[in-house]
Amino acid sequence: MPSFSNRFLPRHLVILAIALIVPVLASCNKQTGEAKAGQAAADASVPVEAVPVTRRSISASYSGTATLEPESEAQVAAKISGVLLKLMVEEGDQVKSGQVLAKLDDENPRLNLAKAEASLRKLENDYRRSNEMFERKLLSVEQNDKIRYDLETQRATWELAKLELSYTQITAPISGVISRRLVKVGNYIQLNQALFQIDNFDPLLAVLNVPERELNTLRADQVVRLRVDSIPEQAFDGRIQRISPVVDAATGTFRVTCEFRDASARLKSGMFGRLEITYAQHENVPTIPRAALIEEDGETAVFVVQSGAAAAAAEKDAAKAASAAADKPVAADNKAEPGKDAPPIPAWVAKRRVVNVGYGDANYVEVLDGLAEGDRVITLGRSAVRDGTAVQVLEGVQ
Repeated sequence: MPSFSNRFLPRHLVILAIALIVPVLASCNKQTGEAKAGQAAADASVPVEAVPVTRRSISASYSGTATLEPESEAQVAAKISGVLLKLMVEEGDQVKSGQVLAKLDDENPRLNLAKAEASLRKLENDYRRSNEMFERKLLSVEQNDKIRYDLETQRATWELAKLELSYTQITAPISGVISRRLVKVGNYIQLNQALFQIDNFDPLLAVLNVPERELNTLRADQVVRLRVDSIPEQAFDGRIQRISPVVDAATGTFRVTCEFRDASARLKSGMFGRLEITYAQHENVPTIPRAALIEEDGETAVFVVQSGAAAAAAEKDAAKAASAAADKPVAADNKAEPGKDAPPIPAWVAKRRVVNVGYGDANYVEVLDGLAEGDRVITLGRSAVRDGTAVQVLEGVQ
């Protein structure tokens, strides 16, 4: 029968094996715990999109909306009554000032003119004979003057009859486009009845009511860009025609009148337009998306993506500086409970940073202070983070 010492390993070899196995097991347990802690930290991170500070040109502009209206418009009214015999133009036709648009029945005015002209010729002959007799002392001054006054009255009557005959031809008072025809052939037209509406589309005007704060930034002849919903593929350039020097006390706004001359004639009166007036531009300046801005507590801020280790180091440095300023020792880190490891440091954290911004457009703003080129700001998911929140970073699209 074998002895005990032959069936079992010597005691010192068993102790040696245990001494070698225990550190390996401890190391495995530590790595497993770190992996679990890292995974837990990743699971607790908030997914966000971030973009870097980049340089680009940025414009300062004012945007508003307005309805297009003609520079001048006129309703063409009849100056005499009569039957409408003929229409010379139709809606949409371009007309010039003085152009004949329609004709009324002119039989009665023509007869009145002929009658007035005959009376005028008679009185002219009477006055000529009266002058001859007056020179021969055969006619008194009173009689000669009476014939002269009768002649002048009849001449005025003839002029009036001629004018009324001309009123049977309806003419355009301004140049423009026939926007409305209000009568038909055969209608009996009353005195002062409207027949046509003429709009002058060259130029078209857009009137903006601009807040008082923009009074010193806008001026005449600045370029204005217009877009309308019915022609989305094209932008129309115009200019500021005039600026009202008076601020409306009730609304706190002033009137800015912009004009647009469209050679293609695609713009029409009554169209609703979106206008943008660019009054300054900065080239190659640091910018961030407008979506990254946070307006709260009277400050403009952003959330910057920062390395977790760098953020922790910055906090420690800040604590040391504060303690040194207060002449107190730095307090020990008591975040970890006794017998437990300190919580893991996340890869990325969100840090709130106050910024000073300058010019801005619809999508981007200029950064004057608070950010460095290359800093990444959170654009999507910023409402779910706070200062120091662990984040998972997805690169946003600039």
